[in-house]
Amino acid sequence: MAEKTLVTAPESTKHRTVKKSPADRAFVICNTIFLILFTVVTLYPVINQLAISFNDAADALRGGIYVLPRQLSLQNYVTVLSRQNLLTGLWISVARTVLGTVLGLFITALLAFMCSRPKYLLKKQMNLFWIITMYVNGGMIPVFLLYKDLGFTNSFWVYIVPGLTGAFNMMVLRSYMENLPVSMEESAQLDGAGYMTIFLKIILPLCTPVLATVALFIAVGQWNSWFDAMLYNRMSEQYTTLQYELMKLLAAATTSGAGTQYSHSNTGSMVTPASIRAAGSIVTMLPIVCLYPFLQRYFITGMTLGAVKE
Repeated sequence: MAEKTLVTAPESTKHRTVKKSPADRAFVICNTIFLILFTVVTLYPVINQLAISFNDAADALRGGIYVLPRQLSLQNYVTVLSRQNLLTGLWISVARTVLGTVLGLFITALLAFMCSRPKYLLKKQMNLFWIITMYVNGGMIPVFLLYKDLGFTNSFWVYIVPGLTGAFNMMVLRSYMENLPVSMEESAQLDGAGYMTIFLKIILPLCTPVLATVALFIAVGQWNSWFDAMLYNRMSEQYTTLQYELMKLLAAATTSGAGTQYSHSNTGSMVTPASIRAAGSIVTMLPIVCLYPFLQRYFITGMTLGAVKE
């Protein structure tokens, strides 16, 4: 019987490393430098506003504050957070963000599921209808009169009902659902499952990444919105929002002039429009900045999956 010999790779090829060409190394270096500069340019305005917001307002007028505060002070935040109706606006903003995101995500996902089914007879017509709504708007006055006739003015529901569906969010969810295997739906129907059961127990669990992406879109839009509060609930202080109150504060600070100082009514400390703008900006962006890291991996996955169809 012939002896079997084991052929092994030469010793020199076991730890072979791919050598990069000078062009590849130059690309990596230039790309790293570009990304570092891009990160610095992106983060510096936020860090600068953070430093100004924690700095003494009178000292900030001297300038020279870039990354760290020179004289630490919390007076700017005390002034912003002690504004009248701010707590009411904070509660309304949190309520509209949570409720609007949950209901809007569910309704939009249900609509996307309907428009993504191959057997739906009006699939093309419905998709065309939603695309048209992205380019055609009825105008501010007709929309205001419609909301007034529906009883949405001076009401909390003006923040929720109009935003239950969105054409862009629906198309993002629809594109993702169209890439899911139809065989899963057919096998579930053979087992006696209805469309609502398929939607809740099969489609939604598989759409977790894109659902998180759309949820972030809706939450950011709800949290940052202030124009609807000014337009529809301007005379109802119980339905004011945090963004609207901060917008009024920033507008008052801007019209006062950069060098103007005024005293806080409770403490007598001096604050300036620039320091108020910095503190208000930080308060505005803080909740979304805290939320984004938890949804980042879902956000990236949801934006990339379904982009390439095989």
